Amino acid sequence: MRTHAQAVVIGGGVIGCSILYHLTKLGWTDVVLLERSELTSGSTWHAAANIHGLHDSTNISRLQHYTMGLYKDLEAETGQGCGIFQPGSLYLAQTAEREHQLRLQAAKARYYGMNFHEVTRAEAERLHPLVNYDGIRCIMFEPDGGNVDPSGVTAAYAAGARQRGAEIHRQTPVTTTRPQPDGSWIVETPKGDIHTTWIVNAAGLWGREVGRMAGLTLPLLPTEHQYFVTETIAEIAGLGRRLPSVADRDGEYYLRQEGLGLLVGAYEKDVRFWAEDGTPPDFGHELFADDLDRIAPNMLRAMDRVPAVGEAGVKRVINGPMIWSPDSAALFGPVPELRNYFCCNGIIPGFSQSGGLGLLAAEWMIQGEPHLDMFAWDLARFGPWADAAFTRARVEDQYAHRFKIHFPGEERAAGRPARTRPAYDRQSEMGAVFGLNSGWEHPLWFAAAGEPREETAGFDRQNWFEPVGREVRMLRDKAGIIDISNFARTRIKGPGAKAWLDALLANRVPSIQGRTCLAPLIGKRGGVAGDFTVTCLAPDDYFMVSSGMAERYHHRFFNAVALPDGTTWSSQTDAMAGFNIAGPLARTLLQGLTNADLSNEAFPFLRSQQISLAGVDCIAIRVSFTGDLGWELHCDAADQLRLYDALLAAGQPLGAGPVGGRALGSLRIEKGYGSWGRECSPEYWPQESGLAGLIKLDKDFLNKDAYLAIADTRPREVLRCLEIDATTADASGTEPVFDLEGNPAGTIRSGAYGYHVGSSLALAYLRPDIAPGAELDVMILGTPHRARVLAQPAFDPEGKRLRG
Repeated sequence: MRTHAQAVVIGGGVIGCSILYHLTKLGWTDVVLLERSELTSGSTWHAAANIHGLHDSTNISRLQHYTMGLYKDLEAETGQGCGIFQPGSLYLAQTAEREHQLRLQAAKARYYGMNFHEVTRAEAERLHPLVNYDGIRCIMFEPDGGNVDPSGVTAAYAAGARQRGAEIHRQTPVTTTRPQPDGSWIVETPKGDIHTTWIVNAAGLWGREVGRMAGLTLPLLPTEHQYFVTETIAEIAGLGRRLPSVADRDGEYYLRQEGLGLLVGAYEKDVRFWAEDGTPPDFGHELFADDLDRIAPNMLRAMDRVPAVGEAGVKRVINGPMIWSPDSAALFGPVPELRNYFCCNGIIPGFSQSGGLGLLAAEWMIQGEPHLDMFAWDLARFGPWADAAFTRARVEDQYAHRFKIHFPGEERAAGRPARTRPAYDRQSEMGAVFGLNSGWEHPLWFAAAGEPREETAGFDRQNWFEPVGREVRMLRDKAGIIDISNFARTRIKGPGAKAWLDALLANRVPSIQGRTCLAPLIGKRGGVAGDFTVTCLAPDDYFMVSSGMAERYHHRFFNAVALPDGTTWSSQTDAMAGFNIAGPLARTLLQGLTNADLSNEAFPFLRSQQISLAGVDCIAIRVSFTGDLGWELHCDAADQLRLYDALLAAGQPLGAGPVGGRALGSLRIEKGYGSWGRECSPEYWPQESGLAGLIKLDKDFLNKDAYLAIADTRPREVLRCLEIDATTADASGTEPVFDLEGNPAGTIRSGAYGYHVGSSLALAYLRPDIAPGAELDVMILGTPHRARVLAQPAFDPEGKRLRG
């Protein structure tokens, strides 16, 4: 066994073997995989191993299509069979919402050149004659769908990695992982130690235990999961070909051919957790006792749809464990608080995603960043607030509603509230409907007396549409009070504070007290990894505001820049709270609460002061994400309620009041402002997102070489504002856009109804040849909606209100 390695992968399931294979494929051959038992132990060996390409997330669809196409290449490369069956997959819609979902996925498939299209009932009956299609509104067909052999795929990844020089050691449990001062690790096993640059935790059911060796608590929890296989079905035996799988997600089961029978699996409401306190070290290829009664309702729905299921005997039942994250997505990426420690845990459809995850993991370790923005799976989306109780409640909800549609912007109640701030009870009294933001309860909108306090979810306009419009109009006409406590706050202090910020960010930060600037953070591939508002409070004291959900993600970049002597940075997000007071009467509202001069001459745009408001000390910054006249106020969390009450009281005679996060989304889209994770993303270059003017090349900054490599490259796409002819549903993000000849034109990143301007709006990345005034088709609900490219933002394009 090697004593030194570039990377040690812990876990010999399909994910660990794929990561090992892709590390060697990208050039790292001094790599080792350690498996405590045999390859495929844990969850891999008993998986149903279905493969499908389409997903609501565009990047996950790309990742899954890469995986589906990889298996045949892997067989050819290694000579190891993967047991590939690709008779296709039929997707059935019983409800209007499911039809919307499938039509949107079909539009994306058309845009990206993926094979997924609608078929008639007659064609579906030819493809799968055992299915009863009564009550089905829409049928889509994915010709490349099917299944693979779990052991064959895992063995093929392992063989491919070995061919390129990797070592795999079975029966080699890891007992300790020890960090070294230079960022490397010592991995201890009974067979000896390995000194490695990177550790990869791909330990599957044992991901929690491996993480604890490094001091990590990963939000993961295993459940039982069952599927069964029928005896031979005469109709299948006599067909002479393999039947496509059936995705009847409204029926809450999955079904495919297995041998000459059918395999049926279900995610039942009666969730059974397993090994909550830790996965037994001696568990490997065991199964649990059969408990088909638990999935009986799902089985009955499968029998109604495919009567042959009910007529055949059960040949065998598989009841085994699988391990989940709180949102059923992977915990993926380097741990921000550790050096060179990579996680890939909580993978559910592993055989649809194994190849893509392996590729992106290898890119991240070797090249510094994956080519796709994978924040939706980045483990940095969770923090310590995702504790055992939260994880258990969310996993139960995710499992029981595995096939329920995740609607745009949908908020689920399980596990909440996890964290609340002092103003939470007051906001509740005022009718606030809350969402979850980085663990915090955050007001989305405020219900008036008699209005429902729970919001509905769907693809079209929901019950919050009118209340949100009321808030937008109030702010644009008078003023609004927006809780921005969910923003991230960082304090940088010491004699090297400015130097550190200049080395981190691409813009030059201000050196004059009271000045504020907007500054991009550049990623490893030259894209926009973040955008920050930086304020100089004093020559050695800076205050930085950024995306709350990206705070832990951004800490990776902070840790990549050495701090000068005597200089520190610290998160103030938990210790502080904040409000944005915006609208034409914002100055009037605030001036009555402070002795500070808030006139435009004394307090212009992009300036800051430390002032007292209603007796509360605040950092006041003249910026507003609404695009209107406004101030951000940041105070100690303990003072939040006192400040909030004072602001509400001052606003009441002016007709001003509370405004929630959904209104803020509409307001910023009216103004054409991009948001991190949507318009601002590592996938998009500064010259594409309109931020190139904030980059100063006469200084060094993090990843400047990556930016210079693409700085003079013609934009692949450019960020534009669209006005859309929509009456019942607005764009939400990810919808494809086509020109009037049917050619791909771009994609929507954000959308909302613009209540002040009176039209449906969206922000989209479009081909650079598409000029303002052009007409396009936006595929809202998967159907074309005519849109026009605006030459400028719909609201206050000259910035007169913002700077007034």
